[in-house]
Amino acid sequence: METLVIVLLAYLFGSIPAGAWVARTYGVDIQKVGSGNTGATNILRTLGWGPALVVAFFDIFKGGIALLIGRLFGLEGVQLGLVAVSAVLGHNYSLFLRFKGGKGVATSMGTIIVLDPLVGLMILPIGVCVIWLTRYVSAGSMVGAMSAVIIALALGRPLWEIATLVLLALLIFWTHRDNYRRLQAGTERRFGEKVQPEAPAAPSSSA
Repeated sequence: METLVIVLLAYLFGSIPAGAWVARTYGVDIQKVGSGNTGATNILRTLGWGPALVVAFFDIFKGGIALLIGRLFGLEGVQLGLVAVSAVLGHNYSLFLRFKGGKGVATSMGTIIVLDPLVGLMILPIGVCVIWLTRYVSAGSMVGAMSAVIIALALGRPLWEIATLVLLALLIFWTHRDNYRRLQAGTERRFGEKVQPEAPAAPSSSA
């Protein structure tokens, strides 16, 4: 029962839509701009670096804090893996946004850093290098996700941890399925490309 409660709390914490709330302070409905995602990449394209860094930090933080709370209550192994997956599911399918949200990359990163700091530190430069070389955030995200599984296998990590990383990678590939199609078609937006939020419609004057 305690594990179930913590898993549900991880989902609720992951559901906190920092991107949507930050964008709202700028008068922007981020779900109607750009990709419609609430993550830091869409915030960057729409609002710039400052808001994007705030959102990225919080999305990483909420993934990590969910794992820390789980460990505080003595959860390890498969139970801790469930907490990690639950936090990412909360971000992707937020209770506060009618079960929509982001793509789970930053929140996954936060969970991995706490789950296995060495794996987290090793995949970070891999993802960053792919983004730098290709200018595609989606490519870096998917390569980073695959790298986490490969590195965990190479390091001989326990089966439960590898299974957790596989699930996180599958979630990232699922949320990036449209990006993958655009990458194949050559229409994917590159890192740093701007999108403009739609201006609110002017009120119509009555005759």
